[in-house]
Amino acid sequence: MTREQRLGSYAVAHRSAAASTCDRHWLSPFFARCASPDKTLDDHRSHAMSLLKRPSAAGYLACEVHETVVAFAEAPLRRDYVNGSNSSPVGFLEGLYVEPQYRKRGLARLLCSSVEHWAKGMGCTEFASDVVLQNEVGQRVHEAVGFNATDRVVFYLKQI
Repeated sequence: MTREQRLGSYAVAHRSAAASTCDRHWLSPFFARCASPDKTLDDHRSHAMSLLKRPSAAGYLACEVHETVVAFAEAPLRRDYVNGSNSSPVGFLEGLYVEPQYRKRGLARLLCSSVEHWAKGMGCTEFASDVVLQNEVGQRVHEAVGFNATDRVVFYLKQI
């Protein structure tokens, strides 16, 4: 872990490739509970391992003092076009989750601030994210932590 921050009894820390095997094992069940409950534990373990190994991505975890993970944020650097941005690379908030019983305590804001700091250190001048149109709670959270909406998009696909 590097650059640990605290908010009351919670610690927010960057997880990197140097994270221990133990870290990889407790990340997997956390992802399984919050991110994609339809995936297997092995799928989540694989995702956690890939996140920890990518030098151009950051994973931040908020833990209680006894090291129970209660929230996470993950962000890669995006070098492709990011809607609304004017630069490259762009730090891109790919995932943000706070367990329901820990919400409204400032953890999402602290996680986003930590990821922004990491992105600045990686040479970014912009930080972006996206939220599906139906996720009104996610939209309010993004606005509360300082994001401004830049566009609303509907994606289409046609089989050929």
